[in-house]
Amino acid sequence: MLVHVTDETIDPGDLATRFYSRHPDAAVATFAGFVRDFNDYGRVDSLFLECYVEMATRVLNDLGNKAKQRFGLRAWQIVHRYGEMETADPIVFVATSADHRVEAFAACEFVMDTLKTDAPFWKREHSGGAGHWVTVKGVDTDRRERWSTEDLDQ
Repeated sequence: MLVHVTDETIDPGDLATRFYSRHPDAAVATFAGFVRDFNDYGRVDSLFLECYVEMATRVLNDLGNKAKQRFGLRAWQIVHRYGEMETADPIVFVATSADHRVEAFAACEFVMDTLKTDAPFWKREHSGGAGHWVTVKGVDTDRRERWSTEDLDQ
């Protein structure tokens, strides 16, 4: 499984252990993202993440393949959750495997920076009974732009 988009709970520790056992290459980098209990406005009680599963799967697959080509990865995996989540719930897991740590780290960072702006997920944060949709932040766009090359968007 290279990409898995699910409304079920994910376990980053278990995903990492399984990835390590299947890909004991020279360098493996992983990232796990969790629902924060705060935002720019204060406390967050929960998060609803909406997505079009088939499109998200295709976009994440394309992204993983771009990372593989760009960084010479031996293996990669992206698992992303959608639906209603509480604070501290895992949202995303990314793993990259390469011959050297520089490529493994860079590929993992590239995937997350690009996923934040390009993947078809829409966040609605809830706090105190009210909710609001989250828009892409300028810092996320800037982080994505630093990876821009002619072949990135092809």
